[in-house]
Order: sequence, then C-alpha cells, then structure tokens
Amino acid sequence: MAASLRDPPFISSPSSSSCDTDDEGVRGTCEDASLCKRFAVSIGYWHDPYIQHLVRLTKERKAPEINRGYFARVHGVSQLLKAFLRKTECHCQILNLGAGMDTTFWKLKDEDLLPSKYFEVDFPMIVTRKLHNIKNKPLLSKPIIELHSEDMLQMDGHTLDSKRYAIIGADLRDLSELEEKLKKCNMNTQLPTLLITECVLVYMTPEQSTSLLKWAANTFETAMLINYEQVNMDDRFGQIMIENLRRRQCDLAGVETCKSLESQKERLLASGWETASAVDMMELYSRLPRAEVSRIESLEFLDEMELLEQLMQHYCLCWATKGGQELGLKEITC
Repeated sequence: MAASLRDPPFISSPSSSSCDTDDEGVRGTCEDASLCKRFAVSIGYWHDPYIQHLVRLTKERKAPEINRGYFARVHGVSQLLKAFLRKTECHCQILNLGAGMDTTFWKLKDEDLLPSKYFEVDFPMIVTRKLHNIKNKPLLSKPIIELHSEDMLQMDGHTLDSKRYAIIGADLRDLSELEEKLKKCNMNTQLPTLLITECVLVYMTPEQSTSLLKWAANTFETAMLINYEQVNMDDRFGQIMIENLRRRQCDLAGVETCKSLESQKERLLASGWETASAVDMMELYSRLPRAEVSRIESLEFLDEMELLEQLMQHYCLCWATKGGQELGLKEITC
C-alpha cells in the first residue's frame, strides 16, 4: 500500500527474499561496511552529514589501515561517478546495486549534481531498515519531498518511489524481478546509465554475476559500470581473508573471478562491455592528491605501512563502458 512519507508510523511488510536465511552473512557485511564508514567520518576522513542518521557510531575503534582503505574506496568511486555526471551533464540515471546505507543521493543533491533519477537496490530486509530511518529522520526525508511534485510518495515496506529517488528491495540474482521492479519505478533504458556495485558481485556465483553484468550491458545502449571488490585472492593473504569470512558464515562465492586485475577486466569484456579498466587500491591511493593524503595521514598514526599495502593490494576499482562515444565515456579514468 502506498503511504505518505510524512505520515507515521512506518509499517514494514514481511521479507520476500527466498534466500533470506542463507544470505544472513552477506547482509552482515553491509552492517560492517556501514559501521566502518560511520567511524571514519566521525574522526574526519571525509564529510558526510547524513550517515549518522542511518548508522550508529560504534564504540570499537577501527584500525587506521581500515579507515584509509575506506577513504580511498569512497574517493575512487566518487571520482568516477562525478566524471560520469559531468560527461552526461546529469542527464542520466544511476543504479546503485547493493547500496546498503549509502548516502550518495543526499550528497549529490547538496552539490547540485543529481541525475535525472537515482535508484538503489538491496535485500528487502536492508531496504526496510533504510526506509524506516528515512521516514523518521527529517534530514533524510525532506530532500526527497522537496524534489517530488506530488502529494503522495509511493512507499511500502520494500519500496520507495519518488520523482528523483527510488529504493527497491530485490534479489540481484533474480533478474526478471529486478527489471520488473525497476521499470515500475520508471527506469529509462534510453538514458545514459551508471551502475555501481561495491562488494556485491563477489558474493554471487560467477554464473550469477555474469548474468547481471550481461543484463546491464544488454539493457542500456549507453552505460558505465563501477565495481569495487577483492583482487589478487590466490595468495596467502587472500586465502586468510576468505577463511575469516567463511568463519562468519559468509562465503565469497565469486572469488574465482578475483584472481587478478586482468581477470576482473576480462569478465567485463566477456559480458558485453566495450571497454574495461582496473586498478588496485594501493595504486589508486598513490594517485590521491598529496594535500588530501597529508591531511588524512595526520588524523591517525599508522604503525605498519606494509599492512596497509597488503590490504589495499587485495581490493580493486574496476570500470567499464558501453556506447557513449559522443559523450566521451571512454575517457573517464581515476
């Protein structure tokens, strides 16, 4: 049933995910990432006035190498995203797949960089929690209402649909359901489209992630993909990461595609994308503006630079494009 964003209480409906129990470990990684970002923001790594309304502040300090890693991740994804928005002059749409508690929509609005429409997709249980926070936190709800020309926003337990922003509860492994729900929220396949997947594909089997990548390449004439996830996972450090996650009932089902930067690029090209690039996060960190690096490195003392390097060499940022020659999408880099 549709509900006004202004009218409490928010009542969630039962989860519709058929794999809900099996995916508990994966959903837990959303919580972990959210807490890490919240902590990094709290000590000044980057500015985000919205995350505090979606994520509690943990009492547990996060290690400096973790905070620097998240800074590089947020910086790298943002740099590519804003380059896409500039190339398309914001006449585009963004699909953030596995968005969790991400706050990009609000930050883009503040910077007057909103696309024609911004979509988020995640497990219904995560979406329910995010919608509850949006409905009960004016700092989150007011920007959505201001952009919406009608009195009523379409909202139920697993979906919010407004003129410029939509949140959808869906399983990314069920592409027919995903496409149906996106189209109900007025996804436009003719618009240049940016898809973002951060630590999402690795939790799918290679067959499932390939299907999603092919669907994206085939659905939109002009598109770009940003993917952040593990890389170089065949060495001892990578195996320890896999074992640690497995102990928490979280299996990296797609880890075989994370062998190298080359394997990351190859699967994108094999899925129908025309260009593919990839860089490990240590390389990206070395490219950061020196003033910013000096600022964040002054926030905390890092005892072992070698540990930071090891960690950053096991994550990568990949991006791929299809079409958009007239827009210069192939020129985008970070």
